Amino acid sequence: MGFKSKKYSIDSTDYQVGQDNITKWGMDVHNIVFTVSAGLSILFIVTLLLLDPGVAKGAIDSIKGAVLSNFDFLFMWGANALLLFAVALVFSPFGKIRLGGDKATPEYSTSSWIAMLFAAGMGIGLIFWGVAEPTAFYTDWYGTPLNVEAFTPEGRELALGATAFHWGLHAWATYGMTALCLAYFAYNKGLPLSMRSVFYPLLGDRVWGRVGDVIDVLTVLVTLFGLATSLGLGGTQAASGISYVFGFENSLYLQLFIIALIMGLAILSVTRGMDGGVKLLSNLNMVIAFVFLGLIAVLNFTTVLDSLATAVIGYVKNVIPLSQASGREDTTWLHGWTVFYWAWWVAYAPFFGMFVARISKGRTVREFVLYVLLVPTVVTTLWMSIFGGVAIEQIIDKVGLLGADQGITDVSLSLFYMLDAYPLGNILSIIAVVLIIVFFVTTLDSGSIVIDSMTAGGKLEVPMKQKIIWAIISGLIAMVMLWIGGTQSIQALQSITIIAALPFTIILLLACISLVKGLFTEIDKTKA
Repeated sequence: MGFKSKKYSIDSTDYQVGQDNITKWGMDVHNIVFTVSAGLSILFIVTLLLLDPGVAKGAIDSIKGAVLSNFDFLFMWGANALLLFAVALVFSPFGKIRLGGDKATPEYSTSSWIAMLFAAGMGIGLIFWGVAEPTAFYTDWYGTPLNVEAFTPEGRELALGATAFHWGLHAWATYGMTALCLAYFAYNKGLPLSMRSVFYPLLGDRVWGRVGDVIDVLTVLVTLFGLATSLGLGGTQAASGISYVFGFENSLYLQLFIIALIMGLAILSVTRGMDGGVKLLSNLNMVIAFVFLGLIAVLNFTTVLDSLATAVIGYVKNVIPLSQASGREDTTWLHGWTVFYWAWWVAYAPFFGMFVARISKGRTVREFVLYVLLVPTVVTTLWMSIFGGVAIEQIIDKVGLLGADQGITDVSLSLFYMLDAYPLGNILSIIAVVLIIVFFVTTLDSGSIVIDSMTAGGKLEVPMKQKIIWAIISGLIAMVMLWIGGTQSIQALQSITIIAALPFTIILLLACISLVKGLFTEIDKTKA
């Protein structure tokens, strides 16, 4: 049996998307979602302009701290539930269901598909935290996982294992289940590609009303603010790298120039379409990233092998205690790292899920879940253990700036400090800067496509002008934030995104229930 909707022809690709849309000035947008999202974004910026950035950040951070402390159980068990649900789907009869129907075929090769997963998901995070996070855990920069003693072999094992834990299965389960929900209801049930569609089995035709508008507006704002936050923080890291390598002053103007450059390149990428833009850049990203990773691995072959084994052992031994919220003594570390990460993955999940849903038609549920869970987890573990292991080894041996300082003094420069210890340090640093910029171009490109689709009522094809507008808006928000309050404003924006992740965690858990109700209709069809 299928769904019956008064507004859409369910189980058919012949639906009329955008009955609430308006067409004006060459644009095609959902009236309420676009207007409210744009209005709230402008209101937010104006409010921050009127407030002192430090005061605003302090107030927002206090709310964020309360959310992470009081609802840590929800974030922790929510992530556990999403991972268990993903594993259950692999071994269930639902695994053979194909996104788009039995005759659907993938639009992209597996290698290009995986490359785009990284471009939209965690690519830039690997560059930013690959050195900083394991080093922070090993040196007790902001607490240690499970209160292990810093600067010890046990501390090294847990530092690498906890990093793999943060960037591994739990994170990709959060991303993957969001993407699967969106893809299934869009391609198998003929619904618009929007978060409201996922809740049709639970809410019925009410999803086309105000309840659905609220869901989509919240999705747009979380995605927009998360994208602007990443862009702002990435711009500051790229500026730090360029300043360190070339000796330029790391000024506000350099940071704004880099963000403007990324925005311009993203607009160019958008105009080239999916194949000539995101797909091409994602493949280029993966080539550069693996060359970069390979160079570091060759230069530190023995260390790399030991670090990889240590990371896997540390992850397997500690995954259960690290996954628990109650009875922990390392609450400062738990809330500052794990709970924060789980909230951030949830906040970023609509953006990632929407983009991955667009490129995943033709994959079976089992294939989709296995690839999204395992391949990125293996690669991120490999990346984090190599860069983190080398950085920790430099600290132990007192090599380079990391060794001299016995840890990190500037997160944005931690990677460049590690690279500086090599004779080819400047060349490696230049590769790192290029990788950062290209990763952010693909992130902004895919982000503008996603936001545009959401504000157009879930349409897959929208006027090019709208994609460009959202790329500009995302870049401008990041630039305005830096201009009025520097990194304080960007961090305040990040805190707001984390706060918004609280209701969205509940939304994602309900989405999984809705997905199961939808998948059962596929089983019912085969019995009919």
